[in-house]
Amino acid sequence: MRRHTPILLLAAGHACVDIYQGAVAALIPFFVAERDYTYAVASGIVLAASLLSSLAQPLFGVLADRWAMPWLLPVSTLLGGAGIAVSGLSGSYGITLFFVAVSGIGVAAYHPESARVARQASQGSHSAMSWFSLGGNIGFALAPLMVSATIGQGSLHLTPVLVVPALAGAALCVPVLRMLAQPQIGTATTHTPRRADDVASFVKLSLAVVFRSIVFTGLSTFISLYAQQRMPGSTTAGTLALSLLFLGGAVGSVLGGVLANRYDRVRVSRWSYLLSIPAVIGVIHAPGPAMFCFVALTSAGLYVPFSLQVTLSQDYLPSRIGTASGITLGLTVSIGGLISPLLGVLADTTTLRTALTPLITMPVLSWLLFRTLPEPATRTVTPTPASARRDAQTRTGR
Repeated sequence: MRRHTPILLLAAGHACVDIYQGAVAALIPFFVAERDYTYAVASGIVLAASLLSSLAQPLFGVLADRWAMPWLLPVSTLLGGAGIAVSGLSGSYGITLFFVAVSGIGVAAYHPESARVARQASQGSHSAMSWFSLGGNIGFALAPLMVSATIGQGSLHLTPVLVVPALAGAALCVPVLRMLAQPQIGTATTHTPRRADDVASFVKLSLAVVFRSIVFTGLSTFISLYAQQRMPGSTTAGTLALSLLFLGGAVGSVLGGVLANRYDRVRVSRWSYLLSIPAVIGVIHAPGPAMFCFVALTSAGLYVPFSLQVTLSQDYLPSRIGTASGITLGLTVSIGGLISPLLGVLADTTTLRTALTPLITMPVLSWLLFRTLPEPATRTVTPTPASARRDAQTRTGR
């Protein structure tokens, strides 16, 4: 059990951080209701969280390749929580954007370093990495419930209460970093072979993640409002739809790790994107409550490849694991937030259904790209005591 403790704590910390990614989308209906924002203006808040995050995560990935920065995990967690906590206090749109952007920088700083640490803690296991990703999915799923329970009982001035998960997440980082600082002598660890970086495959993978990000972020931004339109009179339809979109990812992440242990990661991801195509069609066009079933299926389908794409990116760029993680978890994922304002403008001039319909093409493009990707080979080695000590020194930054 002690061997699995670091990855479980990292997963819990990941959940605390990703609450703040989910909270941005969950706050959109409240900004629309309290401040009379248009769809385009409200989606600009998602853009603010994504823009700096998309630029910052690759930078933090490059830094993670050069130096071990375990201290960044608790610091970035607190920064992500503080930005969201303050975002609702001012009626100024500019100030709101600023603090949401601050939260985005905190989230950006967290992911590359946490992915590097999680890879060490997982010892190359796809299942262990899927549990780490599961933590993020749970955080996403909890975000709309937490925001609704907090803001729904009052107003946006209650956002400071949302800092609580950040305090818990920062506290969880301390014991896991202490455990990983201890040398693990004689433990078999899975490593990527020393080989040249496969840049072409990495670029194709990154494009596939971009398309996945566009459909997921587009749905997460507008699914609450869309569900409320589809089921007028229901006060919980929006929260339920957003929760299912995030919670289905928890199932998808674990399923992805299990399937990858039996089949290869590329094949599993390809199947998943293929099955996501009819699921997205159902979200947008299925009548009545059937929409909720398709929301859950879409979420699971889009999240099966999520942790697999992180380890694939690291194996395609074995000499730059931090950079690969920063791009896969950061730049490519955040690009979805850059597209949201365009969807908002289209929704303002037409309808939400019309604006969401182009998202159907995104999993198609991801599936086509995965048809061209190879499965990287891996091997298992047993580190010597000396190398184990060096790894421990690297983890602690000494």
